[in-house]
Amino acid sequence: MEVRCQCGAVSFHTPTAAPLSIYHCHCTECQKQSSSAFGTSAIYPATGLFPLAPELREKLGCWTRPSKEGRTMDCYFCKACGVRMFHRIREADGTERETVSIKGGAVQGLSFEGAKHIYVESAVVPIPEGAERWETTPDVMEGREGGN
Repeated sequence: MEVRCQCGAVSFHTPTAAPLSIYHCHCTECQKQSSSAFGTSAIYPATGLFPLAPELREKLGCWTRPSKEGRTMDCYFCKACGVRMFHRIREADGTERETVSIKGGAVQGLSFEGAKHIYVESAVVPIPEGAERWETTPDVMEGREGGN
């Protein structure tokens, strides 16, 4: 699937044809990052995107922020329009996760069917009836990428 930023300067294809999972995260960090009610992450294997190709890497900025449990999150954004494209978590020991969270709104044609809602304890909009949901994060998440 094609991934594009708002201005079109950054464009690449997802590592696989479909995501491993999709999360709508309602944590306050995702609310800030998206400037909206929640952030959507499509989880993909990092292999195929990382290591970043030189032409992609030169178009991206990276901001690293602390996350829960001593982890850090490398947040990649378009240098031209500022749109967050994806993030990858590093464990406390510096090990990069084997997955990457590509921002759902940037993935062209992505289906949100079956998306899971996490950190609903911070939700500012109603969660749809029957949707999979967790107050914080599920015990086991595919790729362990959702949340903050």
